[in-house]
Amino acid sequence: MKRTIIDLFEGSVAKYADKEFLLEKHDGKFLPTTYSETKRIALRVGAGLAALGIERGDRVSILAEGCNNWIISELGLLYAGAISVPLSIKLEEANDLLFRLRHSDAKLIFVSKHQLKKIRSIAGELNDLKHIVVWGDVEGGLRDGEISLESLVALGEEYLKAHEEAFLAIGMSLQNDDIATITYTSGTTADPKGVVLTHRNYTANVEQALSVVSIPSSWRTLIILPLDHCFAHVVGFYIMIACGASVATTEVGRTPMETLKNIPLNIKEVRPHFLLSVPALAKNFRKNIETSIRKKGKGTERLFNFALKTSYAYQADGYSKGRGWRCMLKPLVALFDKILYSKVREAFGGELQFFIGGGALLDSELQRFFYAIGIPMFQGYGLSEATPVISTNAPSKGNHRFGSSGRLVQPLEIKIMDSDGKELPTGQKGEIVIKGENVMAGYWKNPESTADTVRDGWLYTGDMGYMSKDNFLYVLGRFKSLLISSDGEKYSPEGMEEAIVDKSPYIDQVIVYNNQSPYTIALAVASKDNLNRTLDERGITGEQRYSEAAKIIAAEVAKYRSGGVYANEFPDRWVPAVIALADEAFTEQNGLVNSTMKVVRNKVEKHFAAALEHAYTAEGKAIDNARNIEALRKLLG
Repeated sequence: MKRTIIDLFEGSVAKYADKEFLLEKHDGKFLPTTYSETKRIALRVGAGLAALGIERGDRVSILAEGCNNWIISELGLLYAGAISVPLSIKLEEANDLLFRLRHSDAKLIFVSKHQLKKIRSIAGELNDLKHIVVWGDVEGGLRDGEISLESLVALGEEYLKAHEEAFLAIGMSLQNDDIATITYTSGTTADPKGVVLTHRNYTANVEQALSVVSIPSSWRTLIILPLDHCFAHVVGFYIMIACGASVATTEVGRTPMETLKNIPLNIKEVRPHFLLSVPALAKNFRKNIETSIRKKGKGTERLFNFALKTSYAYQADGYSKGRGWRCMLKPLVALFDKILYSKVREAFGGELQFFIGGGALLDSELQRFFYAIGIPMFQGYGLSEATPVISTNAPSKGNHRFGSSGRLVQPLEIKIMDSDGKELPTGQKGEIVIKGENVMAGYWKNPESTADTVRDGWLYTGDMGYMSKDNFLYVLGRFKSLLISSDGEKYSPEGMEEAIVDKSPYIDQVIVYNNQSPYTIALAVASKDNLNRTLDERGITGEQRYSEAAKIIAAEVAKYRSGGVYANEFPDRWVPAVIALADEAFTEQNGLVNSTMKVVRNKVEKHFAAALEHAYTAEGKAIDNARNIEALRKLLG
């Protein structure tokens, strides 16, 4: 059965023509654009591209913040039979953009006025790039080769008067295996790879995702993640199209920081029913909630913490919520929900039902917290090569369990394989391998990597995990991230890293390291604000602050060792025996975090090679060694 993105969109326009689809803020208010109006503009954008000479199969890129124009432009280029090459606005280096635009042979790019400077700086080196379509008014006006989006739409209007039938035939002639997008991976170890996703990859993944999560047509979401990633594509707006629901985009500020600050305000204004999130955002939401509770005084803070403990006991692992003796806690939990949690939810607009989390492992503690306050954060799992959704926890009873990545979307096949290519039985850990219509067509211009990653239709994810007996998928981390001890034993550290960061107010980031060494070490980034506040409360001044701060951090990690409050959460032999302190945070600016906010392990290890090496010396074993003290002096100020 033919089922392209155009087919999906056309079906929803026919069914929901006058219903609001897009919501965008103008003059202080979110204004709607209906499904039929979106189609009208998208057709003119696509026709404008045809008028400029864009043909079926040509690559057209988008470099812009999330907004109506982003979604409309992608629909427009798909109507023209073109292939979308979405780019992250977090790409700052000219070489990063050059590689992607050259590698994809992009003929045209849509770019916002905020990103135009980047494209202008490299346009002369892009022989295939013929046109630059600019969103918004540009100081100093447009240059040769640049055209405003308004002019493109007007061009399309004229083109349709003479060629409407022929143009509409392009979109309707697209087939399932025609390419829809080329999505570039972050390229943390080598050149980025262009993940080729077909129209059917997308529509199949929409159908699969809707097998575990239901979205009523009355619902709204606010997209707070970058639109260039396929997680935002599928769950942010293609699922919403399929269900006739509404999509709002975050108000774009003059700077990335201003856009980030608009998110809490926009959430209150849009009152979304669900949000997409990644661990970095989830942690930030929790931090803001706890800060606002703390400001209300010690009494409120103690009550809130007691309420959390009670809710945690009631909900257990999510799957066992309220069962057995826990049912006795239900009235108390309901009381706390009324007097505390409902007020917290008002900050999220009051309509929010749940978050869908992706992008990296989400610690169970973070899941427990959001579940307790009545807006569960359902961990999912996927990757770009799978368009991306593979599994997710979901609101329906029996379909969520903390610490798991939920149930597989359907239909989808899965195998867990050992390093010799042998399939492992249920419950055993190995590489996650999947097969379904959501598996990518391959990597653009990279047949070697394609052959290595997709074999006989099976996608080898490179992720370690296992299936439980009751069909929950557990993802343990990347094979490439494995710790290797001196005796050759291997262990995935990502769950431990997430736990340390989530449960410790004094550690913002951490990587756990062991490359065939006698013991494991942690490279930690201290939390400046929380450490300084605690040190002030204790009245510690001068040089003593740094040695005391080091001891506080050491005590946090010690909680996971034998006798500690979190003992037995992780095998004792893998809990870090020594801590090296970083003198700067892992950020996108220093290249240690990629555009999806994941720590790039190999770059961190290279950047802090001296600190890691020092941790294996006699002096480095002491938490208050000179190198650690100097790192804290620089970090804490």
